[in-house]
Amino acid sequence: MTGLAESGGAPTAASAWVFPSVRRRMASFVYEGVLLFGVVMLAGFLFSSITQQRHALQGMRGLQAFMFIVLGVYFVWFWAKTGQTLAMKTWHVRLVDKSGQPVSRARAIARYVLSWIWFVPALAVAEFSGARAGAPLWGWMFAGVLLIAVAARWSPDRQFIHDLLCGTRLVDARHHPVPRA
Repeated sequence: MTGLAESGGAPTAASAWVFPSVRRRMASFVYEGVLLFGVVMLAGFLFSSITQQRHALQGMRGLQAFMFIVLGVYFVWFWAKTGQTLAMKTWHVRLVDKSGQPVSRARAIARYVLSWIWFVPALAVAEFSGARAGAPLWGWMFAGVLLIAVAARWSPDRQFIHDLLCGTRLVDARHHPVPRA
């Protein structure tokens, strides 16, 4: 919004926060997907090697649970350690709690679980409408992501719903460096 935190610490007034635009956060979101492709491929290879998986549908639920855990470890580790994943660093976006401090591991876990709100409603609608694959499924996914992104424009400080629910916010990392202990 307006104002900067020149002191290097957390802003003391709401006007001192500098938030990245929804467009920049969505660019980071897309770039994160590109980077996660490698993580998912490596995790899938590891899972299929360990379980001796010979067919994509064999052990599908186990693979989904394993991927949920792998992605959770990825996000929680980065958010709790530096407040930024690799894509967030590239786009100068940092995750902090409402007071501007780094997020705790518990808050990072809550954010990871709540971030599935981007996909679960769209997947549920797709399932109930019979769109289980192909363009209809991707259409519902795109519509769900677009709805969440547009909703951020009307939320306080233009934050996403999962950030509002778990008490975190995305800030411009160039204006809000990591507070020193």
